[in-house]
This record gives sequence, structure tokens and C-alpha cells, in this order.
Amino acid sequence: DTWFSSALWPFSTMGWPEETDLLKTFYPTQALVTGFDILFFWVARMMMMGIKFMDDVPFNDVYIHALVRDEHGKKMSKSKGNVIDPLKVIDHYGADAFRFTLAAFAAQGRDVKMSEDRVEGYRHFVNKLWNAARFAMMHLGDDPGDIKGKSLSPVDRWILSRSAATAVAVKKGIEGYRFNEGAGAAYQFVWHEFCDWYLEAVKPALYEKDGSVKHDAAKAVLGCVLKDILLMLHPFMPFVTEELWDILPGCQGSIMRADFPTNKPEAKALMDSRVEDEMAFVFGLISGIRNIRSEMNIAPSMQLQADVQTGSENEIRIIGENALMIQNMARLDRLDILDTLNSSNACATVVVGEATMHVSLEGVIDFVKEAGRLGKEVAKVTKELLSVSKRLSNESFLEKAPQAVVEKVKEQQAALEVKNDKLKNNLDKIKQMMEA
Repeated sequence: DTWFSSALWPFSTMGWPEETDLLKTFYPTQALVTGFDILFFWVARMMMMGIKFMDDVPFNDVYIHALVRDEHGKKMSKSKGNVIDPLKVIDHYGADAFRFTLAAFAAQGRDVKMSEDRVEGYRHFVNKLWNAARFAMMHLGDDPGDIKGKSLSPVDRWILSRSAATAVAVKKGIEGYRFNEGAGAAYQFVWHEFCDWYLEAVKPALYEKDGSVKHDAAKAVLGCVLKDILLMLHPFMPFVTEELWDILPGCQGSIMRADFPTNKPEAKALMDSRVEDEMAFVFGLISGIRNIRSEMNIAPSMQLQADVQTGSENEIRIIGENALMIQNMARLDRLDILDTLNSSNACATVVVGEATMHVSLEGVIDFVKEAGRLGKEVAKVTKELLSVSKRLSNESFLEKAPQAVVEKVKEQQAALEVKNDKLKNNLDKIKQMMEA
């Protein structure tokens, strides 16, 4: 019968019924990738025939891949004219961009809605990686050096920690057949953390504006993290990563033979949740100042002045250790830590953690717009506070939720109340300035 012979085909091509070396090597295999429509006609019968004639299952896992539909969720059809020719897409956008798009949208139990706009978006990601690698190699020289023994800055330790954590997430996504989660973790790290934050933060060190010690440390960290990025992205983007690996200083052989970052002995030691929390606080301050610039239409080239006050000794330490980076990335010509903020100054306000930062806007701010910005922020925080308070007033939630979860929600409520009070006070101050 046709089904009988087709089910035996995988075994017979490897020499069955003889016990050939090929059959011993490739039977059983680990995974079978297939569509749901042939589970009975092909997969189940292969399983039955394997157990019958080999006394073992032919594979342990069956990965049922998604169906590729058009951008509106309709099945692709030549008659409808909504078919995307993969070869044309590859010619236009590149194989790596196409592969990454498919991986990024390959969520289990969900079909892929494919459009060329999405592929084009991930082509920008491939270009971002290429340009970041080119920038890095301008500074790495022939030997970027080893991070061991180097005096690492907080932002150096942060990027190493985030790289190690991302490698774990990528590995978990791939091994669990959740390719979208692995691709998403790599994308978030490379674009938003490595490119947007780290490369900008270490430019002064790379250009030797902060001395040779920081320059050598930044160069070693940059080389280490870039290698790990190529390794993380290689399963999704094999061609550009192989090309970059071949020209990256300190890399030997093919990237396919290199160890994945999680297999390195120092991988776990690099993860540091404390430094990640500290840098999240620092980036929050910088982002707050950048948001003020954007909303107030303040030119990026204009140097601003800022004062910050906090009751937390830990936050004072963090700001002090990263003051130069904050000034550089937020374009400040002055950043002072004060015991009490001068309420008479015309300023915009940033609230992060327990810290309140006043950015002096005298002569550069429209107070009506600033009042509107604070009003929106108050409305947003008030809405979040109402949602959290509603959960805590729900007796069912308090009875059924674990105590740790309840305590976490209570801490969230307290933090929102403090933030809301500070924002309302600053809004009142702006209104008073407008009336004066």
C-alpha cells in the first residue's frame, strides 16, 4: 500500500532492515517539524511503523509549525493575488531578515500573518546590527582584550549582566520551541539595550575621554558582548552573523562551532540583579530629561541644568557614581544633588524612585505646556493607583492570592501614592508660577 511504503521510506533510505551505521546514527532523531494537516496521514503512521519495525519511536518531539497567511489573516492563494514569493522577498530584503521575521511571529498555536512591511522592519534590525558591529570594530583594534582583571564601570557590568540574562532567555525559547520568545528577547536586548543605551554610554570611554583604564575596560566589554550577540542571533540570522564573526577580532573558525554564551563558565557570575536595578534607575532619570526635551521642543544641542533631591542614601550613591554619564547622555552642563530643592525655580520635574529632579527651564519653557504634561502624568498615575487599590479592596484576591503577591501589590500602591503626591505638588507649583 502507498501509505505503508511511504511510512517505511525514512527507514529504508537509511538501509533498513540492515543495521547500518547511518541508521544507528539518525534513528531515532530528536524532533519532527510538520504541519497539523498531515498528523494522521504521515506522523502517526511513522510512529506506528517505527515502533513495529525498530522497537523505538522515530522522534521524541513533534513541532507543528504555524501556517503562513497574508497580513489580513487570509490563506494565501494565487487566484486572490495575495501570495508572497519567498525568493523575491529574499532577493529584496535578505534571507536573514526573512528568517528573523518568521521566527519572531512563530508563536505556538498562532498562524503567521506575513507582509513585506514586517520583513522590511526586520531588515532595519539587520542593518542596525551591522552598523553597530562596524562602529565597535572601529575601536576594538586587533585584540579587544579580556574583561578579567579590568576595572569595570557600572554600565559595563550592567551590559554584561543583561547579555548573560538574554542568552538564557534565547536558549530557553529555542529549546522550548518558542522561537518568537527567543527572537524577541534578542531583538529587545540588541536594539534597545546594547545599541540605544550601552553604545551611547561608553562613547566617551571608547574615544579615550575618560582615561586609558576606562578605555581598555570598555573595549574589552564591547568585544565580549558583541561576540555573545552574534552567537545569540546566529540561529535566527546565520549569514550576517557568520560574516561578522569572520572579521571580528579574537574570533576563530566558524561561528557554528563556537560555544553558546550560556555554556561559558563565567556566564552565571556575570548576572547581577543589583546593578540592573541601579542602571534602570539611572536610565529612568535620563529618559525623563529626554522626554521633557521632546515634549517641550527643546533643541538637543541646548545644555540644561538640573538639581536632584532624594531621601535614599543608595540613590544618592548611584547618582554620584553615574553623574558624568547622566550629564553626557541627557546633555546637562550641571547636575547637583541637593538636600532641598528650590521651589522658586522655573523647572520641569522628573520623578524616579524616591528621587525628584528639577530641570531648570527658565527662558526655555512654555509653562502652559508643562502644566499640561504634568496633568497627563497625574491622570495616568491616578488611573494606575485606582486599579491597584481596586485589587486590594477585592476580598477574593486577598484570600486566594499568595501573601508575597499581596505584599508586592501593596508596595506598588505605596510607591504610586508617593509618586502621585509629588506630581500633584509639582503641578500646583507650575500653576502658581503661571499665576505669578
